[in-house]
Amino acid sequence: MKLTPRLARLLINLWPPFLGAGIRVRAISSDWRDITVALKLRLGNRNYVGVHFGGSLYSMTDPFFMLMLMQNLGRDYIVWDKNGSIDYLKPGRGTVSARFTLDEATLAAIRANTANGDKYLPQLQVAVVDEQGEVVARVHKTLYVRKKQKRPGAAEAAAGALRDEAGTA
Repeated sequence: MKLTPRLARLLINLWPPFLGAGIRVRAISSDWRDITVALKLRLGNRNYVGVHFGGSLYSMTDPFFMLMLMQNLGRDYIVWDKNGSIDYLKPGRGTVSARFTLDEATLAAIRANTANGDKYLPQLQVAVVDEQGEVVARVHKTLYVRKKQKRPGAAEAAAGALRDEAGTA
């Protein structure tokens, strides 16, 4: 079964860590190049001084670039989160959101840099904004991307074994 954006949105919104933190995926584009996530301030994600807990702000941004790359590059690629950091710029109050976008130039650079099987570490970032559009935090993500090496299929492996067997008999 193919993971459609609609099904992904439903599953992510029901995922216990996001559900418990109040993180909601608002939209996933049909081409997986645009995702919007929101987080309402509530008792369970507020810190000691009454603003968004920093861990919740980071959590709301964690998996999305990896998912977007996996869906856009396909099964021929290995994609992992390698590193992440967050710069807190101002207290987050009310509902905050993040909009992840992935453009063709980024995908082309990844494909070009991994064409020979080399790893590539693209650096992406997303802003977390409040209801007034002011940036509350900026999240920096480094991903690990490598094109999978081609393995001989079952037919080629069987043919090779037959050749080896015929040569020794």
